[in-house]
Amino acid sequence: MVSEDLSEFYCTVCSENEIKINPHVLQVLQETTETENVTLKLSGSHHLRDVQRLDDQDILALSKCLINNKRVTGLDLRYNNITDEGVGHLAELIQEESLALRSLDLTLNDFQKNGAEVLAKSLECNSTLLSLRLSGNKMESRGAMQLASSLQVNNTLQELQLADCNLDTQSVIAFSIVLKSNRTLLSVDISRPLLFSLQEEWAVHFSDMLALNSSLVELHLGKMGLSDTGMERLTEGLRQNHGLRYLDLRCNRVTRDGVRFLAGLLKQNPSLEVIDLSSNRIEDVGAMYLSEAVALPGCSLRELSVCSNNIGRKGLLSLAHSLAVSKTLSHLYIWGNLLEEPVCQAFRELTSSGRLPAEQTDVSAYEVDGRVFLAEVFQRLRKHYIRTNCSETDTSTTSNTAAEPFKKHASSTDSNFPPHTSEQRVPLQSNLKPPHTHQHPNRL
Repeated sequence: MVSEDLSEFYCTVCSENEIKINPHVLQVLQETTETENVTLKLSGSHHLRDVQRLDDQDILALSKCLINNKRVTGLDLRYNNITDEGVGHLAELIQEESLALRSLDLTLNDFQKNGAEVLAKSLECNSTLLSLRLSGNKMESRGAMQLASSLQVNNTLQELQLADCNLDTQSVIAFSIVLKSNRTLLSVDISRPLLFSLQEEWAVHFSDMLALNSSLVELHLGKMGLSDTGMERLTEGLRQNHGLRYLDLRCNRVTRDGVRFLAGLLKQNPSLEVIDLSSNRIEDVGAMYLSEAVALPGCSLRELSVCSNNIGRKGLLSLAHSLAVSKTLSHLYIWGNLLEEPVCQAFRELTSSGRLPAEQTDVSAYEVDGRVFLAEVFQRLRKHYIRTNCSETDTSTTSNTAAEPFKKHASSTDSNFPPHTSEQRVPLQSNLKPPHTHQHPNRL
């Protein structure tokens, strides 16, 4: 059995290297069932039991166990205490040609720029990894720049998460430059960088990138400080883009004026299917702009979140009406707005009629003394459009289709573009800074 082989080998490696056995690692290895594609679920946070978080020595032992192992295709190492040293061990593992690793999740560990640089260099030699999640590790500009540079060579990675990694303006723009030529990345998350310029240079660069790159399917730009001016710039590029399906703009500074540009885009571009506008300030007028666009026959929007946008009766009733007439919109999330009784009645009718299923919204109607109210239901817009299954379940293994969502999109998008070449690198530091910038405290 695979479990016996891995667990026994792990104990042997720990003994030879004088490393204390981690009971959490040993238990997961023992519970791993025999299958071709295995994802080791070694998250440092478990909702049912206490676990011992992995440190660098644990990663050293684990990496030695996985050399020449073709059955383990995913590593879920979220919420552990892995530093630059531990990432170095993983980088050596990634470079092994005999390894079949397709997903690596290092969300919320303790490595910084040195670890990111080592990981980036290993990506240049890797041809199997499809998903890399590094959110919550403070790699800062230097580590991010090295990762961006590696994407000019790597032509297999399809999902990259770098949210809350303390990226600066230069590194954010570097990723936009890389994405102009990279045709394999399908999902990118750079939410919550540390941007200090009021000029929103990054939005101009991302607009240019979106005009050229139609292979990107999912883009997360939450907590970027995006204003109405930045939204105008983004929509200019999106008008020429027909590949993006998921656009995350939550927790920005978009108001009704910015949503007017987005609504105009929805009338012209039928590709966008999921939009997250949570925690902005679009108000009634902005909601009415969206409602007008959604009600049009050519709009293909399927899921929309406008939670916490200071929308009142007019805007929410307008959204309810557009949902009733739209042929595509099926998910609508509105909690955190001004839910007056006419709004409550309208959404009760939508849910009771089946037009808005209870599992596809975040509100539920109830009646007290003849008055209708809405209660919050803890359901939210899905966080990802495409991804592997490495962190979707609580089991130790995944099915044989762990990376099929990526392969499906890759086959449908890459056919329209020439192969991604790795021989030439584009300078990532040219023209990144405008002649004049104004500094202000970052808005998180």
